[in-house]
Amino acid sequence: MINSLDFVKVTEAAAIAAARWMGRGERNTADGAAVERMRDRLGEMQISGRIVIGEGERDEAPMLYIGEEVGNGGYPVDIAVDPIEGTNLVANGLPNSIAVLAIAERGALLHAPDTYMQKLAVGPKAAPYVNLDAKTGENLHAIAAALGKPIDEICVVILDRPRHRELIEEVRAAGARIRLISDGDVDACIATAIPSTGIHVAMGIGGAPEGVLAAVAIKCLGGNFLGRLKPRNDDEAKRATEMGFGNLDRVLRIDDLVKSDAIFCATGITDGDLVRGVRIFDGHAQTHSILVHSGGIVRFIESTHRLVAQ
Repeated sequence: MINSLDFVKVTEAAAIAAARWMGRGERNTADGAAVERMRDRLGEMQISGRIVIGEGERDEAPMLYIGEEVGNGGYPVDIAVDPIEGTNLVANGLPNSIAVLAIAERGALLHAPDTYMQKLAVGPKAAPYVNLDAKTGENLHAIAAALGKPIDEICVVILDRPRHRELIEEVRAAGARIRLISDGDVDACIATAIPSTGIHVAMGIGGAPEGVLAAVAIKCLGGNFLGRLKPRNDDEAKRATEMGFGNLDRVLRIDDLVKSDAIFCATGITDGDLVRGVRIFDGHAQTHSILVHSGGIVRFIESTHRLVAQ
């Protein structure tokens, strides 16, 4: 029997390792430290785990590569990981970086290619009313009506990228508010399903693997996530086709991304909308994590760890 709290220990270890490099401009070093600690912790678990979303293909990543087997034997699961969601955020000491892990039955998580994905994420009340092919204003007015709010109270999170210039103009024309983020849209997508964050919808184009990670949490919380692959070039399109994506224009619904019950957990590295960042003090580290199960159970977990001198 899997104890879901054991997965929190995995993201806690990765977050603490990354936090030691916070603000030092060493994004690759921070990522390497988080990957190593996450892999070590997964190796201690009573699971037969397979990485389906990780640091890349085997020839690109020495650890937590796609297809890598982790754990020391037990229940078979597929695992999606992002030891640091927002490496630039950690390197520059900016908010909303997290260590992320999602777990589901074998074959339940979409093997998303390393390309871009158009995304639309909302919480439970707006879940039935959004359509990826609808106009931006139509979706925003539908969300406002579902939430019982005027349009000028709706907050939309969008990655601050040149490709989103038209989207930003459409959101403003509809009368909604915008929060632009520099990196890390997993946190932003999940925040739409937690009312206390004040974020109502996430829109735009970001990484496809990160879309699957966000979809796990949003499905557990009863929200909705819609996606469509957006390859950046012919090589990425060919790779997606080889992985079984026949029609790259089709809308990927949340049940396409996550086909079974699942577990999602994340630990803050720097302070964010979902969780607080790691605090290091007097030989200890304090972490703040979120753990979500299918069925909508949400736990926020605060832990204090005694650090071993290095």
